[in-house]
Parts: sequence; structure tokens; C-alpha cells
Amino acid sequence: MDAFKIETGKVAPLMAANIDTDVIMPKQFLKGIDRKGLDKGVFFDQRFIAGGEENPDFVLNKPQWRHAKFLAVGPNFGCGSSREHAVWGLKQLGIKALIGTSFAGIFYDNCQRNGLLVIELDVPKMNQFAEQIISGQVTDVEIDLPAQKIRLPSNVDIAFDLDPMRKEALLQGLDAIGSTLQYKDEIQRFEVKHLAASPWLV
Repeated sequence: MDAFKIETGKVAPLMAANIDTDVIMPKQFLKGIDRKGLDKGVFFDQRFIAGGEENPDFVLNKPQWRHAKFLAVGPNFGCGSSREHAVWGLKQLGIKALIGTSFAGIFYDNCQRNGLLVIELDVPKMNQFAEQIISGQVTDVEIDLPAQKIRLPSNVDIAFDLDPMRKEALLQGLDAIGSTLQYKDEIQRFEVKHLAASPWLV
């Protein structure tokens, strides 16, 4: 999993509330036996029209937001089913971080497990940020994870909170297994001690 430290890029507004994982990754893209090609499935019914052409009205197809690395999203983003494909597809599309006020719990955890940064802001702060993006005042931002700040071109910083364990895993590029393996020596010492005290388990 790639580490996240400091990233700079376009931020696109996708501010509708309750965008669920069926919208993010439609069911027809869940048939594969691997994760290949999921970037095409992301927001498929919104990004494309009949015949496979791009929908020019969809935000990520507009010139000013094409190839965005960050999404500013509406409340309860990622609700619905627990499909992890939604996160895999967003990452394959080049999305590095999601910025919003609230996220569905399972989706939030899936993002963490796969190295997709999720930033939660309070409603007034998010509304002001979104207005600047939609109006074109802000196009590119820098997200500094070590400092926990979103840096705007106007030299204004937006601070955000993040659970320390989640932050450390993202900084080191560790998934749940990788985080656990940091304690490999302690785990092995425990196993030896425990089996010596309980030999019938061998």
C-alpha cells in the first residue's frame, strides 16, 4: 500500500448527500476475479452516457476537474452496501483523499484499510471550502498529512483531526496486516510464553 505524506492536486466537488457504494461502483463491475479495470466502473452511470461516450455534464469529465486527486463530497458519503470495490475503484482512478462532513462507517474503514485518506470537517468549514471549489476560487490544494492541514492557494490552512493510529498507518503505507506485523517480535514472544505455560495446546 502506498504511503501518504504530502499530496498536491485538483479537488473536485461532488456535494450530493448520501452517495452510496452502488453509485460509486455499480454491480456489473463486481464480477471479476481480481481488481483490474475498476477505475472504469467508478460513477459509471454518471460518467458515461449510452454508447459509452463521456457525459460532459459530470463533474469529473469537466476540464477544470478532470484528473482530480481529491474529492469534496456531501454528507454520508459511501453509504449503502459494504462493497470494498468502491474504494479500490476510486484509488485506481487516482483519487488520493476524500473531504467531507460524514462518511458511512464501513466505507470509512474500507478507505483506511486501502490507503485512501478520509478527512472529516465540521459543516461550516466544509460549506465554505465547497463554495470556494464550486466557484472556481480554489482548484488545487495541498494535503499535508503529517501536519494535518489542507493548504489552499491563498495561504489559508484548514486543520483536520485524524485518529493517530489511522494517521500512522497511512504515513507508513500499512494495511491492517502490516500494522499488526510491526509487533511481530512481541507476538512471537507471547506465543512462546503462552505455549510453555499451556503445553496441551501444542
